[in-house]
Amino acid sequence: MWLGYISVEGDKMSLLAVSRRKSPWLLHFETGSCNGCAIEFFACLTPRYDLERFGIINTGNPKHADLFVVTGCVSTRSGRALANLYNQIPEPKVVVVVGVCACTGGIFHDAYNLAPGVDRVIPVDVYVPNCPARPEAIIDGILHGVELLAENKQGD
Repeated sequence: MWLGYISVEGDKMSLLAVSRRKSPWLLHFETGSCNGCAIEFFACLTPRYDLERFGIINTGNPKHADLFVVTGCVSTRSGRALANLYNQIPEPKVVVVVGVCACTGGIFHDAYNLAPGVDRVIPVDVYVPNCPARPEAIIDGILHGVELLAENKQGD
């Protein structure tokens, strides 16, 4: 049975793989920092940058998410919550970290209570460095995560 260019039998792409590529849902988690990157991330959702034009929907439920966007430094307490959210997201999933604090710990990398990067707590697929990261770079990183989700992490 053919539905346009999508083959339900699986000789082209499965319907689930196409829907993941055309309409991924993302979950944002701010681990606690200066909130500069979180503000820039939310700027991506405004009409000026309009992340939803790519079919990407922001969700608050980890069970519906395909992309996991993390901003801020990871403390001991937020690391447990971060790992818990990561484990609730179904496979396949892509993790995008935004900002130098999430990538390497930033100016807080020597703090006794902070992990030097999100990758010490959960596996990371895409890094978007800067302080704070520009909305254009965040959108580019998220779109790279969508490509990884569609190509390498189909799992079907």
